Amino acid sequence: MIKTDLAIIGAGPVGLFAVFEAGLLKMRCHLIDYLPQAGGQLSEIYPKKPIYDIPGYPTVLAQELVDNLIKQAEPFHPGYTFGERIETLEKRGEADFLLITNMGTEVHAKVIVIAGGLGCFEPRKPEMEGLANFENGKGVNYMILDPEKYRGQRMVIAGGGDSALDWAIFLSDICSELTLVHRSESFRGAPDSVNKVMKLAEEGRIKLLLNTNLTSVDGNGKLESVAMINSKTQEKSAIATDHLIPLFGLSPKLGPIEKWNLNIDKNAIEVNTDDYSTNIPGVYAIGDINTYKNKLKLILCGFHEAALMSHSAYKYMNPGVKYTMKYTTVNGVNEF
Repeated sequence: MIKTDLAIIGAGPVGLFAVFEAGLLKMRCHLIDYLPQAGGQLSEIYPKKPIYDIPGYPTVLAQELVDNLIKQAEPFHPGYTFGERIETLEKRGEADFLLITNMGTEVHAKVIVIAGGLGCFEPRKPEMEGLANFENGKGVNYMILDPEKYRGQRMVIAGGGDSALDWAIFLSDICSELTLVHRSESFRGAPDSVNKVMKLAEEGRIKLLLNTNLTSVDGNGKLESVAMINSKTQEKSAIATDHLIPLFGLSPKLGPIEKWNLNIDKNAIEVNTDDYSTNIPGVYAIGDINTYKNKLKLILCGFHEAALMSHSAYKYMNPGVKYTMKYTTVNGVNEF
């Protein structure tokens, strides 16, 4: 049996930063994650992907950010339970919750913080003939774990969001040939990334195919070519390639969380933006798993949510106790 102040469901970047914010208020944390390590999607899906919008870091690799967040949380000695999924949530009284995992681990906490990112997730796959034949190491992958694997290789990236743009930029100096295929003329990613991709295409360092849909893949045991069609001209073409990386996002599933009587809207938990509390007192949701008006699914927004949540959790745990916020530049970070 584990006892803690805050039980944080999800050990991604937002959950890890919540440990630091809670620690400043002398609250102990225990994190539970279904993945085998901390870091969430950053460690599991794109550990070596560069991230460009973390304050103070012009660029930082995803795993480097995770490592720094773990180090930042170390003075507050958080507990970790990995490889287990929370199955049930029971509120037993004011500031008294019981969580039970699929492995039977019991976690008793005064406050519950759901920081599960997208929940249980899987990649969205394009509708293409023969796609499944080249999965599992045969040329089609839905995430990039080690960019060096693709050095000197031919690659086709499909997608129009931040992941597709960021990887196209990063891998333009690694792959021998790189083609970015997008079904539209406009991108969903950051304008600066779009400008960088356009410049790479103008310089001939990557090939950019817009208004283009993938139709099929072919090869003899391993991927050899990708077929596509231009949606405007209906012209069909094929590109010889060693790798296809469709980056169409993830399909989120909340799993057991859906049964916890929380207010859910389109696979996300509704929260009060005053403090990111849910409809259940003492239960908070921060990061990509929550929803509210003008929500932005950015790591830095999750950091902001973690800070406000921590101060509200302190008040919930300590009713009537006055707390005066002091800056870390004054108090420093005091280990406990």
